[in-house]
Order: sequence, then C-alpha cells, then structure tokens
Amino acid sequence: MIIVGIDPGISGAICFFSKGDVIDVIDMPTMSDGNKNKKQVNGRQIFYEISEVKKNFSSETFNVVVEHVTAMPGQGVTSMFNFGQSFGVIKGICSAMEMPIFYVRPAKWKKHFNLLNSEKDSSRTKAIEMFPKISHKLSRKKDNNKADAILIAQYFENTREYND
Repeated sequence: MIIVGIDPGISGAICFFSKGDVIDVIDMPTMSDGNKNKKQVNGRQIFYEISEVKKNFSSETFNVVVEHVTAMPGQGVTSMFNFGQSFGVIKGICSAMEMPIFYVRPAKWKKHFNLLNSEKDSSRTKAIEMFPKISHKLSRKKDNNKADAILIAQYFENTREYND
C-alpha cells in the first residue's frame, strides 16, 4: 500500500510513503495567480506527481490522508478562502483519480508523536530522527511542512487497520 500524506495549503507538502519508509516528499506544487503573482496550488502538477508514483507502483493500492485543518481565530477571510480552495483542489484531484481519502486532525497525529503544544519545528526534528536517510530533504527550517506530511503518513500507517 502507498500512503499519500498531505499537509494542504500553499506552503504544504506531499509525502509518498510505503511500508514504514518515505518514497519521496515534495513541497506543495504552486503557481502564480493573476497580475499580483500570488501563489495558488498547482492542481495539474499535483496530478502529475501522484500519477508518476502510481506508474512506478501500479500494483499497489493508494490511500490519501490529508490533514483536516479548520479556520483559526484571527485568520483573514482571504487567506481562509485561499486555503479552502487549495483543500478543494486536493480533494477533487484525489476523487478524480479514484483514490480513497482519509482525514486526520492535527491534534490526533501530533498527540501520537508526542508533539502537542510543541514548537512548529519539532515535527521536523521528529521526522529527521525517524527517517535519517532523508534528512537532506528536511534541512531547511521551512521544511517543517514536509515533516508534517511525513508524520501524517506514518500516523496513518501506524493506526490504520488494513489488509495488504
């Protein structure tokens, strides 16, 4: 089984995970939107990235697990709309590709890894400890979203009962 762990949003990430190992982890594909060069999620590129992994693992089943986040107090209307749009693009792509989608709240997967009420960078440290072979992909401070995607996938593998 291939698990696609997704930390949604413009600065999110996508992790491809199987049998306790990270196949790959990438920043959320984005593109410029309009004259102001604001970023938006690039749905076509997300489709391409997932399709490439599906080609290489064609005999495997795929499950997508997306962090289920909601509005935060003080967050602006525009940023919430943009985030919702990104979330919708991800859901649409996965549905069109006929891949089952599961959702996990941040508190659930963070509690599993003892990261509740910890610094934002703690997930990056945890992912590096668990997967030292890919530490080069998590070397920047802004790679915490990649770490989140990895831990979301690992959480799903650890807690989901499935038959291989």
